Amino acid sequence: MTRILYVILSILLLTACHGNRGEMATGNAVYYWRTDLRLDSTERTFLKQYNINKVYCRYFDVVMDGHNPMPNATLTFSDTLPEGVEIIPTVYITEDCMHEYHEDLAEKVVDRILQMNETNDIHSVSEIQIDCDYTAHSLTNYYRFLKTIENGEWRTKGEGRRRISTTIRLHQLSMPAPPVDYGVLMLYNTGDPRRFTERNPILDIRDVKPYLSRLTDYPLPLAAAYPIYQWQRHIHGVWITHEVAAEEILRVKQAAEQERRSLRQTIITYHLDKENVNRYTPEDYEKIYHH
Repeated sequence: MTRILYVILSILLLTACHGNRGEMATGNAVYYWRTDLRLDSTERTFLKQYNINKVYCRYFDVVMDGHNPMPNATLTFSDTLPEGVEIIPTVYITEDCMHEYHEDLAEKVVDRILQMNETNDIHSVSEIQIDCDYTAHSLTNYYRFLKTIENGEWRTKGEGRRRISTTIRLHQLSMPAPPVDYGVLMLYNTGDPRRFTERNPILDIRDVKPYLSRLTDYPLPLAAAYPIYQWQRHIHGVWITHEVAAEEILRVKQAAEQERRSLRQTIITYHLDKENVNRYTPEDYEKIYHH
């Protein structure tokens, strides 16, 4: 009982005063989830055509190596983003890294991001995003990790106050809100890819609907991210290809925005890649980004 009370108190302390005070830049955005920053003409045209002003760019992963979290799959910068498009360094942290608290991990993550920015002549970064599929088991350590980043000196160096954001999966809507400025609601990977069902594991409105009622009172500003990628999975000796019809994305988008109208303020697609860009028509993208 003492342990349970301690956990509850820790969560309350970590999330106190973070209800609706978060700050979130608005506009169209996209994730970049490859290991080399290199854009072709199709991808550059996509950014311009849909007025995309932010790219959430995966800098590196953090994975467990023995007993210690270590960086993995670090991004190479072979190119730069077009002028006027902001880069938002994003770090994916595996959930098992948060099974215990690592005292210096937050500082190491931020220092690595800042070093990569300096090495690659990237300036005026106003935000860091952390991506983690945290659970009830790892929540306390993860929120403490985020709080340490939030309290870091990097937040106030230079001009203005820098933001910190995190991804929010549907199942995490039932948990206390994390101590960040805002969250990105991941409206993809909504099904279990290990199960052989008639539902698309990337996105199916039937998997989303049970969570939508939690959006109304969720005490944190939210952006919305939608899938434009394709999956292949091997089930019972059969390769199955999955991609989400534009109509399904728009059904989910409409349903989510009915519960929380502000979700339309920042629309993100996952992820920027020539094949993904060509998967849908310009009319589809106009509806995703601008309707």
